[in-house]
Amino acid sequence: MSDADKSDTTDVPNPFLPSPDDMQHWASVIGRAQQMMLEYALGQANDGKISAAAMFDPATWLEHPATQMWAQQSSKMWEQGVAFWTSLATLNPMTPPASETATKDRRFADPDWASNPVFAMIRQTYGLLAEQMLTTTRQFEGVDPAARAKMEFAAKSIADAMAPTNLALTNPEVIKRAVETRGESLLKGLQHMLTDLSRGQLSHVDPDAFEVGVNIATTPGKVIHETDLYQLIQYTPTTKEVYAVPLLIFPPWINRFYILDLNPAKSFVAWAVEQGLSVFMVSWKSADASMKDIVWDDYIAAQVDAIDTVRAALDVPAVHTIGYCVAGTTLAATLAILSAKGEADRVKSVTFFTAQVDFEQAGDLKMFVDESYLALLEQLSAPGYLDGRYMAATFNSLRGRDLIWNYVVSNYLLGNDYPPFDLLYWNGDTTNLPAKWHRQYLVDLYRDNRMVIPNSLSACGTPIDLRKIETPAYIQAGREDHIAPLASVWRLMDNLAGAKTFLLAGSGHIAGVVNPPAAGKYQYWTGDSNAATLDEFIASASETKGSWWPHWIDWIAAQDDEKVAVKGARIPGKGAKKVIEDAPGSYVKQR
Repeated sequence: MSDADKSDTTDVPNPFLPSPDDMQHWASVIGRAQQMMLEYALGQANDGKISAAAMFDPATWLEHPATQMWAQQSSKMWEQGVAFWTSLATLNPMTPPASETATKDRRFADPDWASNPVFAMIRQTYGLLAEQMLTTTRQFEGVDPAARAKMEFAAKSIADAMAPTNLALTNPEVIKRAVETRGESLLKGLQHMLTDLSRGQLSHVDPDAFEVGVNIATTPGKVIHETDLYQLIQYTPTTKEVYAVPLLIFPPWINRFYILDLNPAKSFVAWAVEQGLSVFMVSWKSADASMKDIVWDDYIAAQVDAIDTVRAALDVPAVHTIGYCVAGTTLAATLAILSAKGEADRVKSVTFFTAQVDFEQAGDLKMFVDESYLALLEQLSAPGYLDGRYMAATFNSLRGRDLIWNYVVSNYLLGNDYPPFDLLYWNGDTTNLPAKWHRQYLVDLYRDNRMVIPNSLSACGTPIDLRKIETPAYIQAGREDHIAPLASVWRLMDNLAGAKTFLLAGSGHIAGVVNPPAAGKYQYWTGDSNAATLDEFIASASETKGSWWPHWIDWIAAQDDEKVAVKGARIPGKGAKKVIEDAPGSYVKQR
């Protein structure tokens, strides 16, 4: 071979070998990843969560029950997969076609899931195994409906968890991103994951992107009343005249009140003020050890106190009320008690946002009321309250594919930047729950469904009978609500005695409520509110595009359209109730 031939052979770089620069960079990536994990481990050891020796002892990890369980389940999954494909190949050597469902699954949107034979086979294998798992649970005989629902929920959750998109090595999008960024995306994702592990909570947005009272919950107002359980906010009017009857809003204490005041463009509070309503908002205190003896009676008494505080502050005989979710459930009990005492005229009208009183058809949340779950809650609530992060995890698990695994892939595997989304920030801004109240709520309402049994429950020394409520009611439900299902919310129509207006909104538990007119989104349906069944209502319903809020304000005006000038007590701090602090107050900022 000539010297020229040798030169041609030796000078051509091997495309399959990384360059020295690439090798050095990937070595740096690995080193930084090890450093990040080391710093996290030392931080956990310093916090006393695990000893430093155990943290670095491989035997500790290998002997940990979670590690062993994961190993066992992984082994079983692969054994079943091999056996499945062996039997399938024996019957039919052809590659199975992609199902129509799989092609529409946005988890598999990357083109390689269809064009790359390896990833196509992985996707098809997963789809078939997942379907086989769900089919098996549905074919069990001799299982009661409640147990079957739990089995199906567990099967769907496992299927979502074992998706190949959730693993870096079996997700083509993750692999391509890692190559394109030379590993930096994996490092960024690792940092996101370690930060979340330290916080004990999956992040949907950057925790530092929003600040309550600065760029979220900013509608002007003042805190004018405070108890150990809640603060009362009065918002500053923006019109020269306001309706004589004020509006008092009870948000759920499972979350922060500012879901109704995210920003000026989305704020139900700001919009209601613009319509000429004197708006008051209850801001509940997040539970701590001092609230270990708080029960449902205390929240009902707080609602009565808030109603009377607003009446006295403005010197009016009655208020309009709104109860959202669990606060709506509680408001129904409050109205039943006021009615039993002959004091129902304190409330001019009641509006229920996605609230339930009959829990027979309460959906997937009913699976979290068996004895094993209640025993777990008792352990988690040892300080006298339940850390809100556990409740957030429960709600996220109801839509695990969208609210858990979607963010595992985006945040941890792809290393994407967090979106500046106020709704997701609110979703992660958890509140703690009093342990006694939470157990009482799950057992008496969700499990035993006692609220719709007249006089089965009592609060504040008075039996609860929903049939005594004659207050005009506006009942809003979300068509796609997975927290308070449509069929469950409809049951309010069967249990209240007064005039009722039912409205079905597009979307779900949050977007179905928080839908400002300016957004031009979704739709709502109105129909025969005297219909005997939900099916009859739907058959009679007509659709209207856009927000249902204008329909509601027309209904409010129909109850009482008298207006008064904005002066004196209608301006926060100008009446007998003096200003304690600016809105949104301090309770909403407590963690």
